[in-house]
Amino acid sequence: MLLIFIWVENLCAQQVEPLDYFKWLTGKWVRLDVASGKTAYEEWETLGDGSFKGRGVSMNRAETTFVEELSIINKDGKLYYVAEVTHNPEPTYFEITEISDQGFTCKNPTHDFPKKIVYQKGVQNELLVTISGGDRSAYFHFVKQP
Repeated sequence: MLLIFIWVENLCAQQVEPLDYFKWLTGKWVRLDVASGKTAYEEWETLGDGSFKGRGVSMNRAETTFVEELSIINKDGKLYYVAEVTHNPEPTYFEITEISDQGFTCKNPTHDFPKKIVYQKGVQNELLVTISGGDRSAYFHFVKQP
């Protein structure tokens, strides 16, 4: 009986908070699949409340051409990936529907594009991001900076 108690206590102590699954995302990820003269990156950090704040930036030489403010939050008992861009008046919420040790998937079926975003860990500090919706999709390949 004592062994069962210790086993259950140990199991409970090992439970992971939902936002803990995203800790691997922190840091700067530089995009590899960009045209000559262009650069792009995503940079993520953990906030004091356990949520995550990110920023996606695309540049053409020294000129910033696109900025996207990103976050991963727990709201009303659900996890969301939130994207804020200047051409949308309000933030866009994508509900995180799948989480694994290899990444996560989030969806917003009412958004024009994308409707689905998938972040996958690659090999050797790589990140693969797929955005899709309808018959369109785009793929982004990143590597984590030391």
